[in-house]
Amino acid sequence: MGEIAYTSHVSIVRDRGPLRRAQLPGRDEPVTFGVHGAIAEHYGVGPDDFAPDATTIDYLVAAAGG
Repeated sequence: MGEIAYTSHVSIVRDRGPLRRAQLPGRDEPVTFGVHGAIAEHYGVGPDDFAPDATTIDYLVAAAGG
């Protein structure tokens, strides 16, 4: 096994409910995560509970496709 090329240093804070903020390397502002659509419905989050926002799974799919 070779040397470790990179270690990511990320911090995640849960604000409330499904809302989270992640501080990522290379960004001054945190990335926000929430729920929307079918995922919000699955977790019982109504449209008036929280503003729709991208989920962690949305970021994973985008990263895998990139």
